[in-house]
Amino acid sequence: MAVDREHVLKEAAGLLTRKATAGMDEIAKAAGISRATLHRHFAGRDALIKALEELGIRQFTEALDAARLDEDDAVSALRRLITASEPVAGFLAFLYTENQLFEGEEVNDGWARLDARIHALFRRGQEEGDLRIDLTPVWLTEALYGLIGAGAWAVHEGRVARRDLDHSIAELLLGGIRRSMEK
Repeated sequence: MAVDREHVLKEAAGLLTRKATAGMDEIAKAAGISRATLHRHFAGRDALIKALEELGIRQFTEALDAARLDEDDAVSALRRLITASEPVAGFLAFLYTENQLFEGEEVNDGWARLDARIHALFRRGQEEGDLRIDLTPVWLTEALYGLIGAGAWAVHEGRVARRDLDHSIAELLLGGIRRSMEK
């Protein structure tokens, strides 16, 4: 039976999101394969983590592409980005909170490209006059990641309904970063 690598990675991400200290035995069990099969695909935990980050970068890149960040105004594009990120929010939460695990120029370059796209979106919103200019695009990007991660945890723990996630993130973020029109 062929092993679906992406299935293994998604199961590993799901488990590691809930239990960051899970060992290779637990990861194999969650993926429905033996530890030996897991080791044939990933030489060890470091190789697995690197593969997880590569998958995360690819999936989040796809979410950014789906959000069409260059269309319409920045606020509309941000709302689309939040919606497009929802299917991978739990995985993104794992990667964001475990970023100290990742080393290497190739992986950091991937995150730098993603960050640059989101920074540009926030900068455009500031230039359009819709978003506050006293908060840097870098900070706004970190806030977005943090809210997506917190939202994913809240859904996972059953404290927030999945159908409310996009709205809750967008309204909380935009409520804090929209430029007030009062003079």
